[in-house]
Amino acid sequence: MVEPPVATLPALREFRAPARWSRIDFISDLHLAADLPLTFAAWADYMLATPADAVFILGDLFDAWVGDDARHHGFEARSAAVLAQAARSRRVAFMVGNRDFLVGPAMLADCGVMALPDPTVLLAFGQRVLLTHGDALCLSDTEYQRYRAQVRDPQWQAGALALPLEERRQVAARIRHASEQRNVRGTMAPEVADIEGATALAWMRQAQAPVLVHGHTHEPGSGAMAPGYSRHVLSNWDLDGPGASQRGEVLRLTRDGFERLPPALAVRTAPAP
Repeated sequence: MVEPPVATLPALREFRAPARWSRIDFISDLHLAADLPLTFAAWADYMLATPADAVFILGDLFDAWVGDDARHHGFEARSAAVLAQAARSRRVAFMVGNRDFLVGPAMLADCGVMALPDPTVLLAFGQRVLLTHGDALCLSDTEYQRYRAQVRDPQWQAGALALPLEERRQVAARIRHASEQRNVRGTMAPEVADIEGATALAWMRQAQAPVLVHGHTHEPGSGAMAPGYSRHVLSNWDLDGPGASQRGEVLRLTRDGFERLPPALAVRTAPAP
């Protein structure tokens, strides 16, 4: 039986932003899928028009990714084309999430996208910012942590990728349906769905990063973690649901700090600070 990961800081990587950069965008949890055309269109428009020097995608770009061999077909091919075109104009970095953990080096290399380990410390504009998808910190959700340990195991992944592509698509559809049922509002206590604060602070202190940026929880907002420590939670994207439920947001970092922008405003060019 695969045991859940321990709550210690994984091997830490650093990425230093070039001095010429003036804007860095963060997005996550878009859950792109063929049956969500408006969300896909908003993402594509944003990726191709943002004035940011870099876009850091912190996991769950796709609602499911069944292997890099899917990148040549249908919806996955259209997604790869957007990534490749965007990466020709700016740095695009990708961190796997809990839905698209099978995105591999072939897909990223084809698209010119930089793999971003989880976690990574970003050094930009005089700040140290800890970046993570966030699922590894949701330690109260023990059922999910057992699942995460299983599907991140290299042997499990090798076995899954050995299945025929169409069979993997069917498995992914079943997992997606089960996840939707589990995430019905009210079925999970907020303290279970959120990251575990003490462990997050321990990561931040070990990384010497007073700012944390993460996704996964679908509860966007910014606030203090402890004196001198703060976090910014990224928004999920959903432009295909009823009007009241639609949401989508870009978190932008400049020399002046962090700013939250709707995708339509994030593509408007303004003078660099």
